[in-house]
Amino acid sequence: MSEVPDRLTAALADRYLLERELGQGGMATVYLAHDLKHDRKVAVKVLRPELAAVIGAERFLSEIKTTANLQHPHILPLFDSGVARSSPIAESPNRPIAEYLFYVMPFIDGESLRDRLNREKQLPIADAVRIATEVAGALDYAHRHNVIHRDIKPE
Repeated sequence: MSEVPDRLTAALADRYLLERELGQGGMATVYLAHDLKHDRKVAVKVLRPELAAVIGAERFLSEIKTTANLQHPHILPLFDSGVARSSPIAESPNRPIAEYLFYVMPFIDGESLRDRLNREKQLPIADAVRIATEVAGALDYAHRHNVIHRDIKPE
């Protein structure tokens, strides 16, 4: 995984201390951060600026709105969202101010399902049924709220 970009770190420095990258998807990168206001670990999902410039931010903004309106025990809630801008003071004259569209979720510490599957190869039947039931319940809730998630991963 890559390092946290300096411009992004500076843009969010008044609210979040970015520690490291947790993962990447097609549209965004997720970072582990420290929420300075609430003194807690969080996950900050940031739209890739190059994608925002090319395809626009509408899809990511829709994801933020959708996430903010879902309340289910197996769907991560939205803590915060916004646009962070890199400081003009830190910019050279030929580098424009960067904008980062982001939203913040709880950081869930522990082993991912993918890591567990890689380690154990096969789950006990009771665990597999419990996990499948919880995932199905969250997907059913989302579907009943007109949300179709097309990228379910064990991470």
